[in-house]
Amino acid sequence: MKYLNIRTKTIFAGALGLLLFTASCEKDLEIEPITEVTSASVYKDFANYPKALGKVYAGVAIGGQSRGDGNADVAGIDGGFSSYMRQLYTMQVITTDEAVIGWNDGNLPDMHKMTWNSSNEFIGAIYYRIYNVIAVANEFIRNTSDERLAANGITGANATEAKYMRAEARFLRAQAYYHALDLFGNVPFVLDTDPAGTLPKRIVRADLFKFVESELKTLETELKDPKTNEYGRADKAAAWTLLARLYLNANVYSGSERNNDVITYANKVIGAGYELKKQTIQVPDPDNPGQTKPKDISYESLFLADNHLNNPEVILSVNYDGIKTQTYGGSTFLVHASVGGEMNAADFGINGGWGGIRTTKAFVNKFTDPADKRGRFFTQGQTLEITDLGDFKSGYAFIKYKNVTSTGVKGSDAAGDFVDTDIPMYRLADVYLMYAEATLRGGNGSRATALGYINALKTRAGAATISDADLTLDYILDERARELSWEYTRRTDLIRYGKFTSASYLWPWKGGVKDGKGVQEFRNLFPIPAADITANRNLVQNPGY
Repeated sequence: MKYLNIRTKTIFAGALGLLLFTASCEKDLEIEPITEVTSASVYKDFANYPKALGKVYAGVAIGGQSRGDGNADVAGIDGGFSSYMRQLYTMQVITTDEAVIGWNDGNLPDMHKMTWNSSNEFIGAIYYRIYNVIAVANEFIRNTSDERLAANGITGANATEAKYMRAEARFLRAQAYYHALDLFGNVPFVLDTDPAGTLPKRIVRADLFKFVESELKTLETELKDPKTNEYGRADKAAAWTLLARLYLNANVYSGSERNNDVITYANKVIGAGYELKKQTIQVPDPDNPGQTKPKDISYESLFLADNHLNNPEVILSVNYDGIKTQTYGGSTFLVHASVGGEMNAADFGINGGWGGIRTTKAFVNKFTDPADKRGRFFTQGQTLEITDLGDFKSGYAFIKYKNVTSTGVKGSDAAGDFVDTDIPMYRLADVYLMYAEATLRGGNGSRATALGYINALKTRAGAATISDADLTLDYILDERARELSWEYTRRTDLIRYGKFTSASYLWPWKGGVKDGKGVQEFRNLFPIPAADITANRNLVQNPGY
């Protein structure tokens, strides 16, 4: 099933969980509680549980309670503009060599230039989106304890399913805290057991690392087995993948390498039966009119409107539907914003491009193999050099996500406004790359196996394979850029390699200058929003801000 019911307006009393945060949010950007009935009545009926859990998932996928992110969960900024996946993209991709954005909305230009401050509304947006998910997850977790289930008369198969749902809510909370850990470091910390109305206490980065690790390891036994849950919902493999990612960055987060643990959890995922997606379609043969020939779209099909079908690679996706999840964030943003200039919007299954995001010369230059199908750039009318950040034609356009199916059919929204394409949060290719990197960093993996994983990705992409002599840490970083471009990993990867802020690796307009320059190291973390620092005496601003 493609679609978890995340659009239906949640009927549980979100205010009970959200009250934890209203004390530390100013009115210019605050979480909006949605209260229709009390949680006491909602959780007496098991039929409401999927809707309540759907609201937790919805906090990641969409920005509001109605079409086009209306009735937003976060006030003070447009619901679609501020949505979780859209602003996670801003933090993880637009700040790097993978993308620039041409719009001058508010303080958005500061993100690629790396000149942001603690009043940046886009940093505030992802911060409050993260804590919205945490608050709503806490509410669900609180109401699905064994004691609450018994008190509400939830028994038998329903109680069993409720416990699985509770584990999913805990996973989504752990994932949100992982993003807080990665982006902000030392942050507010609230659990389902904390009393409502109290100021969130502060947790330091190393301790939050331990919490996320502990939660995910507990969920190894409480989530459903790999590939047995509904598509788009978390299972054990999602927890294993996030653990591998956590351990890959452990030295940044906690000061200690955990490469053996990366390999342990990568092997768990790989052993669960996931496979690289491969797909061939028949297309007209120009050399033989009336006949067709096969075309390999194995990599491209991962990012098309029917990417939920027959996909053995995706471990967890963020699901979108042009009818049921009508958001201006998510894949709607990724498709519309990357189309402009002389590009034909109809080729992308949309009614028009927004002329926003394209890529840098530094990223383009990573595709030295012309046969590599992952390096799809639109160059007609575009310049390789970016002389004007505000001009879409300045810089090559990059083709990644489309709102057409593998057979060329446009997405389900006939108007062409909203997009069907799901965003892979975790997929097997990333696990292969994590295994290879951890092995080269001294982990107890097999170098030959690592080389095999890298070459499997290259073969799928149509690129030439490499030899053992080519397999270096820097090569893996570049391969991560080629394989996982625009998939929300680049900033984290560059920080792990010491290349995000330093002058050792430059890209156009890094630091606000055309050819790029190094910036101060404190920008490896984003600032806690100034509004929250003012409102919550327990918090301490990150150094440099």
